[in-house]
Amino acid sequence: MSEKHETIRTELRNGVLWATIDNPPINLIDEQFVADLIALLDATDSDDSARVVVFRSADPDFFIPHVDVERIAEYTATAATSGGPDDVSLGALYRRLSEARPVTIAVLEGRARAAGGEFLYACDMRFASLESAVIGQPEVGLGTFPGAGAVQQLVRLAGRGQAMQVILGAEDLDAREAERIGVVNKALSEQELVPYVERLAERIAGFPEAAVRLAKRRINAAGLPAKEDVQVDAGFFQILARDASSTARMGALMQRGMQKRSRTELDFGAAVGEL
Repeated sequence: MSEKHETIRTELRNGVLWATIDNPPINLIDEQFVADLIALLDATDSDDSARVVVFRSADPDFFIPHVDVERIAEYTATAATSGGPDDVSLGALYRRLSEARPVTIAVLEGRARAAGGEFLYACDMRFASLESAVIGQPEVGLGTFPGAGAVQQLVRLAGRGQAMQVILGAEDLDAREAERIGVVNKALSEQELVPYVERLAERIAGFPEAAVRLAKRRINAAGLPAKEDVQVDAGFFQILARDASSTARMGALMQRGMQKRSRTELDFGAAVGEL
């Protein structure tokens, strides 16, 4: 299963598939990344050699900063090829990620905002670098809506009040704060982070698969949102993404360097607050 897609490099070791996101210039979500994620999920459904998948980033500054706002129609159409007739959104694809046969772990080094944060929440576990990890849901500050799972997932991970603050405040969280409110499992130094995750992933990969899969399925039954709620949120995003106020704010940020390796992308929470 060790293969290279265009935007995700994979390497299988000891039952753990290390999946490194590598989509220059800054790992934006576009139709190619979505296609590669679907292909990876298809492969792990049909090949049981990967018991755990660990997602990392090849870019030290960016895990997944957000979607490519100029490719919304294209990546949405690609996401719609992953599931059934009602699974026509990025949120539905992330739901498939949550229900994937392997256990999924995200190693957060760099920035994960908007749909990048929602990718994190869809994974079974999240571990973050104390030095570099940043999580944010800036959509409300842009006049849009977090449509790929943040509302549903953050309420379950952090509670109603914290979800309100993260989503309505549209500010960045560092690793310590994310750990404190339960958004990540643990925040670790960069020296400790990968060895810790590697030990945990290989430990899980060595347990009887039937027991691991059953436990994951029942935890998901208790903790995942209903598919109908995911679809509703996806629809709200599509509506507000076309609203004149949000497109104007997006345009202002594009002029300041959005979607490029810039101060705006590095400090997006601050940039949104300056609009």
